Amino acid sequence: MNHPTKTLAGARVSAGTPMSDRLAVRGIEVLAHHGVFEFERREGQIFVLDLVLGVDTAAAAATDDLSETVDYGSLVADAKLAAEQDPVDLIETLAQRIADVCLAREKVEWVEVTVHKPHAPIEATFSDVTLTINRSRQ
Repeated sequence: MNHPTKTLAGARVSAGTPMSDRLAVRGIEVLAHHGVFEFERREGQIFVLDLVLGVDTAAAAATDDLSETVDYGSLVADAKLAAEQDPVDLIETLAQRIADVCLAREKVEWVEVTVHKPHAPIEATFSDVTLTINRSRQ
């Protein structure tokens, strides 16, 4: 099926095609006190966050204006703060909290959040425990 095209900031874009670019910030280290066990909450541990955001960056590219995109510096600060506060039992709850922080930004269409818990209390040799969730605006 052929869609009409239009030119936006010098690029050809097919009408009806989702305009979602991907902005990723990976490896955000956070010291937090989440976990089911008392010692996890008492001692804390490093969690690592990966964020992938669906953002239409065409307007920002055309204008060179930060207000037309996501300020990833302030986003990371907010995500880090959200992860450091209010301990929860499950990384599922933490991942949802981080997704909510990302989706609170007007320009974010969808988000993929991966929470790494490399020091999870598991009685085996392993390299990482991760949970990845995908959320979008409804």
